[in-house]
Amino acid sequence: MRTIMAAKTPHDSSFSFSRRYFHWKKKSEDEVDDDQGILNLSYSHFSEKSSEKDDHEELRIPVVPAEVTVIPPKKHSLMSVSKLRSALTVFGKSHRSQRPVLGRRVMGTLFGYRRGHVHLAFQDEPKSPPAFLIELATPTSVLVREMASGLVRVALETEKKAEKKGLKLLEEPLWRTYCNGKKCGFAMKRECGGEEWKVLKALEAISMGAGVLPAGDDGVGAEGELMYMRAKFERVAGSKDSEAFYMMNPDGSGGPELSIYLLRV
Repeated sequence: MRTIMAAKTPHDSSFSFSRRYFHWKKKSEDEVDDDQGILNLSYSHFSEKSSEKDDHEELRIPVVPAEVTVIPPKKHSLMSVSKLRSALTVFGKSHRSQRPVLGRRVMGTLFGYRRGHVHLAFQDEPKSPPAFLIELATPTSVLVREMASGLVRVALETEKKAEKKGLKLLEEPLWRTYCNGKKCGFAMKRECGGEEWKVLKALEAISMGAGVLPAGDDGVGAEGELMYMRAKFERVAGSKDSEAFYMMNPDGSGGPELSIYLLRV
């Protein structure tokens, strides 16, 4: 039976066990120095890399990227729509500014064929396009007879409606007509076409007067001769819903023979 001696200390136990199963070779002093040098070299190389890394980290300057504003497609489309609307608004204003306007003193013309209806036109100047042109249901012969009897008062009334908000009084399309208190049907707003403009151009040199225009090459039409009355009118704007036009006498004596009232009720 083999006797196993116990180790006096834990260190002796581990040493005896390792020496028993492993063959340890004792190194010489030169090999120890070489190992120490390798360790020192490895440590110094590691230290140099660490220092270089530290230097690079210290010299590194952070670069902040420039801010670039990117407009999303939806916002860009909204900007395009707003620019388009502004352009249309400017165009609309310029277009409205080209419409004929009336001053305090205007040129008024009543004309129509003898067996036709009366047209009423107001111009700022004889050469300017009419700012107000309507066709009355009153026959020309009836108006001539009324004017021959004395003073004539023509009242034009239009309805005030919510859907027509912002529409100027002279731009109203439909009017009820009264002549000296008697109802005379309706009047319709007209655009100045070729036939109407031809009449106004023929009367351009006349500042005041009444008469009959000479017939054309085709002679007198089925509606008879073209009769007219032309004079200066004083325009008085009471409000946005009422205006009055008073015919001015050349000598300045007496009251106006013809007065026209525009009312929105």
